[in-house]
Amino acid sequence: MELVQRPRRLRTTPVLRKMVRETRMDPSSLIYPMFVKEGITGKNEIPSMPGQYHYGLDMLPKALEEVRDAGVSSVMLFGIPKTKDDWGSGAWAADGIIQQALELAKKEMPSLFYISDTCMCEYTSHGHCGIIENNQVDNDKTLDSLARIAVSQAQAGADMVAPSDMMDGRILAVRSKLDKKGFTTTPILAYSAKYASSFYEPFREAAQSAPQFGDRKNYQMDYHNKREALRELELDEEEGADILMIKPALSYLDVISEARKNTNHLLAAYSVSGEYAMIKAAAKAGFIKEDHLICETAVSIYRAGADLVVSYYAKEIAKFMKEGRIG
Repeated sequence: MELVQRPRRLRTTPVLRKMVRETRMDPSSLIYPMFVKEGITGKNEIPSMPGQYHYGLDMLPKALEEVRDAGVSSVMLFGIPKTKDDWGSGAWAADGIIQQALELAKKEMPSLFYISDTCMCEYTSHGHCGIIENNQVDNDKTLDSLARIAVSQAQAGADMVAPSDMMDGRILAVRSKLDKKGFTTTPILAYSAKYASSFYEPFREAAQSAPQFGDRKNYQMDYHNKREALRELELDEEEGADILMIKPALSYLDVISEARKNTNHLLAAYSVSGEYAMIKAAAKAGFIKEDHLICETAVSIYRAGADLVVSYYAKEIAKFMKEGRIG
């Protein structure tokens, strides 16, 4: 046949296919989430997230060494305290679990970049992300606590703070407090479009942060809405966020794509616990090839427009990038 256009010409060899790739990725864009639990030694596997662990402080340096050796340079730390109260005061305590973890990590593995989860749900007895008044999270009363947490984490060594609560105005509150305390160069990774998602269930087990009453739908976003996400992203950008994040990732690729068209800010996406758990469960059942799906889903997030990806598979993704399977 006399065909002028033959797209298959550019698919004939592995070298050529890689040369003409439209989506290019690098391990430096990966962020690996880790859970540090107060009062334990060693590490305990999280049942709903096989391969993910609660780490005691004694095991944290070794775990961080494994992250570094895998080629991942950034870590997001989540702390789980022994005791909780209505105000989540453990989140900003100088000797809190996340503060201890940051100080240890910076001492033992200073080459990594540390992002701290700046939220209250792991620390409150009720499991919500703020101060409760009349059985609701009081937005404005919560802002001061979030800012206080961010400063405490920066003082402990956090390279970046990541407010994940979805309170209105919290980026401005955190930015203002950080600047007043001298942390003008500490960037903010904002959970800008965080949807009220069932994909968070394994995380809530891991972080022991399930709400004790009600749900989080009056502060996390309705998954029917896309234009609202663009508004939230715009507001966080105006308030001083350095990086904007969309969470979850796989069911919200359209939101990531639309956001990419509407902002020049760096975009992150969080491939959350439920996405990880589904791949793990399907692989264990023999329904899919785990490594193939890790690659395909990771590429889809970058292809949609994410610059950075938070993933429980970060170590594996970095390996596949090095091997040339993706990237």
